Amino acid sequence: MTTETNNKTIVKNSLLLYFRMLCTMLISLYTTRVVLDVLGVEQYGIYQAVGGIVVMLSFINAALSNGTSRFLTFELGKGDFEKLKKTFSTLLSLHIIIAAAVVLFAETVGLWFVCNKLIIPDGMMHSAIIVYQLSILTSIITITQVPYNASIISHERMGVYAYLSIFEAVANLLIAYALMVCDDSSKLVLYASLICALKISTALYYRYYCIKNFNETEFRLKIDKGIMKDVLGYSVWNILASISAPLRNQGAIILINIFFTPSVVTARSIANQVNMAANQFLDNFRTAANPQIVKKYAKGDYVGSKSLLLTSTRFSYFMMLLLGIPIILTAEQILKLWLKDVPEYSVIFLQLAILTSIIEVFNASFYTALYAKGRMKENALISPILGILSFPVMYILFKAGFSPVSMAWIMLIISCILSFIIKPILIIKYVNYRLSDILPLFKTCVIVTIIALPPPLFSYYYKETLLPENDILYTLSIVIISTLSIFTGVWFFGLTAQNKDIIIRAINKQIKK
Repeated sequence: MTTETNNKTIVKNSLLLYFRMLCTMLISLYTTRVVLDVLGVEQYGIYQAVGGIVVMLSFINAALSNGTSRFLTFELGKGDFEKLKKTFSTLLSLHIIIAAAVVLFAETVGLWFVCNKLIIPDGMMHSAIIVYQLSILTSIITITQVPYNASIISHERMGVYAYLSIFEAVANLLIAYALMVCDDSSKLVLYASLICALKISTALYYRYYCIKNFNETEFRLKIDKGIMKDVLGYSVWNILASISAPLRNQGAIILINIFFTPSVVTARSIANQVNMAANQFLDNFRTAANPQIVKKYAKGDYVGSKSLLLTSTRFSYFMMLLLGIPIILTAEQILKLWLKDVPEYSVIFLQLAILTSIIEVFNASFYTALYAKGRMKENALISPILGILSFPVMYILFKAGFSPVSMAWIMLIISCILSFIIKPILIIKYVNYRLSDILPLFKTCVIVTIIALPPPLFSYYYKETLLPENDILYTLSIVIISTLSIFTGVWFFGLTAQNKDIIIRAINKQIKK
């Protein structure tokens, strides 16, 4: 494929994923409001905390998920379809084994933790146990689904995600409305049951689609020892790296539940919900670009792979900045407009989560370079050390009486260390990047940020004078001012002459049409 064809594929897939994201984000955010209103703060917090136990126990699956996508994309890039078939069957067999291990741990260690350590209100333990069992079943479906989703991404068939994700979002909304007509005592269990049923039905469709369209997804319960050795050799380090993610995210929610009330868990979960919606913009672009980065590397086009990664990182940062600044400055207004009752700590949790996501752009993007090369050892040793150390630090702070917000500050500091120190050092040392490749990227992003910040910050600090007690008008003005200032910074300092020329020609072409 030519570079122009590859770029068109990335753009096409990005647009499909953005269409999917826009629809699902709007529906999902409204669904969360309805679910929170129907279940109440306590039951919603229980659902998040109990489900978080299973997510933590599935950290090995998270590690193999990256390896699964990488190996399928790599073999597809090489064009060895016989090996691709063997790779898929081996990977699916490994995920079945992982699912069995998760069930074993969930029904022993996890169940003990739910019964003895989580703060569950009186009379809710029976419902919490049922929700926990349904979460285990949902986890089994999710784990064994990974190779099929990886196949769709490897083949860059993003359209199927767009339509099925919209269906899933609408179904979630219908589930939320179904809760309104049921008895109060059974709402939590009904919600978990319907979500589990939805996950099973969508997983079955994805599998049907893959089997029908991709020959390699015809499963045989067979493990190729050579492929398994390569995958496990790659993933064993990824497993260590993946420990830090659940500790920092789900582990933090569980820790909050131990020291604070379910309402604080709900506040953190709400902030995560908005943050995840914002991150979907970025994830869509990265999902469309990453297969090309890996395929170029597999073919030996190291210069092209590096160029695409640095360019996609730059644009990823601009997109996250475009979303992040308005959300941070209007967090209070957004939550007031979105929810009827805003739980305590929700605003500051959301602001710090979005700021962390802006910094995480570099960490996640640079990881793709290591991911393409298959060099995971060093990252797997450093990242989990930081993540694991953060967990006891949070425990000590909570034990000493610190606010739950201290957890969000710790996560921000860790993201800064990974994004600006650890990942740049690793890709320079092991993937043949140079400091002269990375410093201009940081410089451009810093300049654009400095140019973009003053107008929206001025509006934020003088909002009481300019727009007193008008949340909707204030939010719209911040969005407009931020968008204009960021586009100005990007156009004059964030784009190359070639970028500008491509944009101008594309606009002229559309005008002529």
